[in-house]
Amino acid sequence: MSDLRKYPTEELAAQPIGYWSTAVSRAVLGRIRAELSTEGLTQSHWWTLNHVAGDPGGWERGPLARKLLPFADPGTEFGPVFDDLVARGWLTESPGFTLTGAGEAGRLRARALLGAAHEQIHRGVPADEYAAAVNVLRRMAGNLGGVSDLP
Repeated sequence: MSDLRKYPTEELAAQPIGYWSTAVSRAVLGRIRAELSTEGLTQSHWWTLNHVAGDPGGWERGPLARKLLPFADPGTEFGPVFDDLVARGWLTESPGFTLTGAGEAGRLRARALLGAAHEQIHRGVPADEYAAAVNVLRRMAGNLGGVSDLP
């Protein structure tokens, strides 16, 4: 952004990373969740649809829930998410999940909505700066014993 105020490196380096990472997380998640809600979806729905699309018939309830749980908000239960998508007619289950035509259409509509959010998030941020920011956050997560591998 051209109107972004400039600060000396020393002042920026003294900023609390917890504050800024939380501020960015709240803003990004708020935008993503708002877009998904126009389709009546949560992030858990979105993750489910994408995993199933990537491996039709290859995911059953238990393994898929275990795969997605580390990314979910505390207290998230995937059973109701799976049940909702089946009840909508977006997924079939026999025994693995498969997207229906309606499910794939919904997934594509949600992806288009998220495309606009991603464009806004990345506006004015060159790919190399974005990658550098992700790498710094990965290293910080690793320094604290967290996961530093890409999801």
